[in-house]
Amino acid sequence: MPEAFLSAMSQARDLLMLGGVTIWAIGALSVIALAITLWKLWRFALLGVWSGRRSRAAVALWQEGRDAEALHAVTGARGLRARLVLAAIVACQDKRLTTIAAETETERVARALLAEARRGLRPLDLIATIAPLLGLLGTVLGMIAAFRTLQEAGARADPAALAGGIWEALLTTAAGMAVAIMASVALSWFDAIVESLRHDMEDLATRIFLHPRPETQGRPRLVGK
Repeated sequence: MPEAFLSAMSQARDLLMLGGVTIWAIGALSVIALAITLWKLWRFALLGVWSGRRSRAAVALWQEGRDAEALHAVTGARGLRARLVLAAIVACQDKRLTTIAAETETERVARALLAEARRGLRPLDLIATIAPLLGLLGTVLGMIAAFRTLQEAGARADPAALAGGIWEALLTTAAGMAVAIMASVALSWFDAIVESLRHDMEDLATRIFLHPRPETQGRPRLVGK
């Protein structure tokens, strides 16, 4: 096992040396993309994007008319769904707000929570965009160097040396595409998670506003509701 690891590390070092400055930049992007991916997984777990038990329980209590218990169920929760439910309940119970104002306040909180969930995705998008471009740049530079060497060699050009220079140049394109694929897959997965979260938050907020408490039933409702 140690020998295989050392061999893999040696091959990776050789590839980095052959690819020049561009391959180092692509390698740095791969490290950054991996770090962002791991950080987002940790943040998603911390924000409870895969867990909505407390929020669903609070909404069920609210629908049964047990307002105090519903509020207590989500008070102090760190999950995004629970924080939205808390904001919606507080807005509904605020007698100074009309129903339209309460729904507007809940939408404002939802937008802020979704923005928090999306934080860190723009760098992944940027990496997915520029990694293949960096790879192409490295290939172009490598091809320029290879043909320059061919011109200088003239009739004494070695086809094997030329082929070696070309594959070294193409190495950066392959590396850039690999990093872009990794970043794109992670970005698509995270986007799907955030979209699912948005649907859940919309459903929870709708269920809260469809069951107003007796003291809020006198408020004006939205047109069509």
